[in-house]
Amino acid sequence: MRPSNRPPVVFLMGPTASGKTDLAVALVSRLPFEIVSVDSAMVYRGLDIGTGKPDAVTLARAPHRLIDIREPRDTYSAAQFRADALKAIHEITAAGQIPLLAGGTGLYFRALERGLSPLPAADARVRAALNQEAVRSGWPALHARLARVDPKSAGRIHPNDPQRIQRALEVHALTGHAMSSLIDASRKMPPPFAVHGIRLEPGDRDRLHQRIARRFHGMLDRGLVDEVAGLRASARLAAGMPALRAVGYRQVWAYLDGDGDLAALAERAIAATRQLARRQLTWLRAEAGARRFACGGKHLPAAVEAYLRPRLHGGASRDG
Repeated sequence: MRPSNRPPVVFLMGPTASGKTDLAVALVSRLPFEIVSVDSAMVYRGLDIGTGKPDAVTLARAPHRLIDIREPRDTYSAAQFRADALKAIHEITAAGQIPLLAGGTGLYFRALERGLSPLPAADARVRAALNQEAVRSGWPALHARLARVDPKSAGRIHPNDPQRIQRALEVHALTGHAMSSLIDASRKMPPPFAVHGIRLEPGDRDRLHQRIARRFHGMLDRGLVDEVAGLRASARLAAGMPALRAVGYRQVWAYLDGDGDLAALAERAIAATRQLARRQLTWLRAEAGARRFACGGKHLPAAVEAYLRPRLHGGASRDG
């Protein structure tokens, strides 16, 4: 590890319900940070309760960049995030502040730090064919096909993650090569900043599961079903759109279609959120250069501050 003359950037990473937003807001009052959201659902306007988006009072204390920047009917890619985040980092650094990137979307963190592979653009014809096959056979069957042509990608993608299964099969169909091999072969350029990584992990998995359950029931109490009903009433929105595939939203949408009662909705959404947290924790454990902190402790902001303060003033970074 050696000092870096590149400007410092902090990555605050963790699974859903680990307290990332609360910690980020607390750190803003302790260090010269400005927050950049790294969340693939918070970019969408109107997806507020189910994403755990900071409320107006919190945003007044600690503004977040890259939330509410797209309509729910829009797409938003890792490449678009990378461009937006690099612009935000440049502006924050130029103003004499330190960017604090906080969220749980691992793909976005990796795109920002490691760059993106030169993969082919989306092809409507190929995607339509894959969607038709999924209607006939189901996404788990397409995941099994992916395991045959690209086992490395299949190992990283959950069988119930249609968007990523579709993209991996699309890349293989268009190029004849596994998406994972194209990614591995691409040359990565170092980022123009020094990364200082913080990863929040539960000391007790059961406690995280309890936090997830309490959090979702709180969302229901605050009106999540009405929020999704309002989105359904909007023109040009459908259940398959990327924004509405987010955990919680797709389960509420199914409930509004008559699939089960409120108790069943809560059970399905909590189970799906636990699966998401498990995938996020698997990704986090690969971030070996990031410093691990147990989430939930009342002294957590002070501990993270004590760790970061010397490093943000000429200290080492994980990529230095």
